[in-house]
Amino acid sequence: MYDPVLLRTFAAVAEARSFTGAGRLLAIGQSTVSQHVRRLEEAVGRRLVARDTHSVTLTPDGEAMLGFARNILEMNRRVERYFEGAELRGKLRFGASEDFVLSRLAEVLGDFARRNPSVDLEITVALSGILNEMLQAGELDLVLAKRRIGQEQGTLVRREALVWAAANPALVVPDRPVPLIAFPPPSITRAVAIEALERANVPWRIVCTSGSLSGLRAAAVAGLGVLVQPRSMLPAGLVELRAGRHLPELEEVEFVLAAAGREFTGPARELAADILAGNARLSM
Repeated sequence: MYDPVLLRTFAAVAEARSFTGAGRLLAIGQSTVSQHVRRLEEAVGRRLVARDTHSVTLTPDGEAMLGFARNILEMNRRVERYFEGAELRGKLRFGASEDFVLSRLAEVLGDFARRNPSVDLEITVALSGILNEMLQAGELDLVLAKRRIGQEQGTLVRREALVWAAANPALVVPDRPVPLIAFPPPSITRAVAIEALERANVPWRIVCTSGSLSGLRAAAVAGLGVLVQPRSMLPAGLVELRAGRHLPELEEVEFVLAAAGREFTGPARELAADILAGNARLSM
């Protein structure tokens, strides 16, 4: 049996990618965070966290333990709620970025709805920037969206590599503008792609704009141009294009959960826990 306190601290370290940040999330000291992680490593007999002066990353065993930890914490939470006899009620306005339209997020939401029949779930699908604006305006309670590396809002779900994709690699021709298929502003993937091309002095042009991932996929499969997407969410019918002279490397992005308040509460807390526990199901 693993101590839930140690598991909760370890999960916070994974989310914050720092001991200091985990301490802030849990309202405990950095020395306590270090002690909890060390005790968990001693319990499993494996090194879970790699630390240096700049960052904190998980080892392969740490990545495996993170999934186990989230499942154990989720099960503990369900047991507590069962014996408390508390049924969630109310309304939850949830926003998800377009990236998840073709993913298995629907399964996570379906499981949540079945377990919480007294919660009215409203779902909004939009660009990350729009969702964040709606959250700030009080129009949403919980958002699953992208942020650029270095931004701090939200609780980290996972980091993703962005890749170029197309139905046919021959669409990228030397000395000709890269034909881009993109979301409209304020799309993060659009901004990342254009900034990367301009830094590399590679000419580009927008050949198709759509506010839906389904529309972008249709245009890309039809061979109109090149799309930028998280690697694990590459739509069917497209292939990843290797970065090189005519397609520069793209930065990573992070998917985060953000709530209307500083902490997840009520139905938002339950759905956030489900999403964190079901992280692996959110890919294509």
